[in-house]
Amino acid sequence: MMTISDADKRDETRSPHHLWSYLNGEFITADSALLPVTTQAFNYGTAVFEGIRGYAHHADNTVNVFRLDDHINRLIQSALLLLIDDLPEPQALKALTLALLKKNDVEDDCYIRPIAYKRHLLPGTGFGVKLSGVSSGLSVNSLNMRAYIKQGGVKCTVSGWRRIADNSIPARAKITGSYVNSALAMEAAHRGGYDDAIMLNHHGYVAEATTSNVFIVKNRTLITPPVTAHILEGITRSTVIELATTCLDLRVEQRDILPSELLTADECFLTGTGVEISPVIQIDHRKLNSMDEKSISLSVKGLYEKLVRGQLTAFNHWLTPVC
Repeated sequence: MMTISDADKRDETRSPHHLWSYLNGEFITADSALLPVTTQAFNYGTAVFEGIRGYAHHADNTVNVFRLDDHINRLIQSALLLLIDDLPEPQALKALTLALLKKNDVEDDCYIRPIAYKRHLLPGTGFGVKLSGVSSGLSVNSLNMRAYIKQGGVKCTVSGWRRIADNSIPARAKITGSYVNSALAMEAAHRGGYDDAIMLNHHGYVAEATTSNVFIVKNRTLITPPVTAHILEGITRSTVIELATTCLDLRVEQRDILPSELLTADECFLTGTGVEISPVIQIDHRKLNSMDEKSISLSVKGLYEKLVRGQLTAFNHWLTPVC
């Protein structure tokens, strides 16, 4: 007979992913969704992805996917930069994503990860790093996910690693290979006792954190780096700008931010599908007011949480039900 401790150990080792995944035209079990070691994306980082969240509705616990159309459109745009031009049409991508969630009987908060990747060399194509002459693949997997960032605020450091320039690897695309840049910065931050790192671009201005966009608050004005600062055009970032201007009547500036301005801000918060809205309580030696009871950071966080749960009906067009 299985003991309680044995059951607990089994739960600890169980994969967080849902049972079913999508891979190259079919739904298969996640543990059998495998790729050969010769896959071009594995060897050279030539893949693009999206991180998408689904949220249980506040009233009836149905699950709604947040801004699914926008994520799919960005995935396709990213893929085109790597000459992955044979993906299903947007509506077909949307349909297969929803079908996967339904097949997995999703009833709670979840995370969806589609990946479009370079697969293998076509006949007559010579060995090497390239985009032409390489076939493409598509996978989609999902898993249960609730908030995983510290709810009491995060501590950040200004990283010594610079954000990759757009003319090196396109910043507006979520290219898998570029995330080694983020991994190096995050590892250094963790080893220094911080939760995350804020990276500068090659001009010395604030770009973004390792997997999220950055906002600061000064004199009750929201300020965030512009898209020309070598940042990802974050979907959560654009959501925050919309919420701030329409619901909180705040002024939003998109402009370059020097590190000294970052360190003298009243508040700071990070935005992204994964981190959602994460107030920053400290940057290096400087402590911020981001978690104060009446802070703008907490106001934005509260609105965002209501929005994704279907409590702000004016924004329900951003919610796609799984049904």
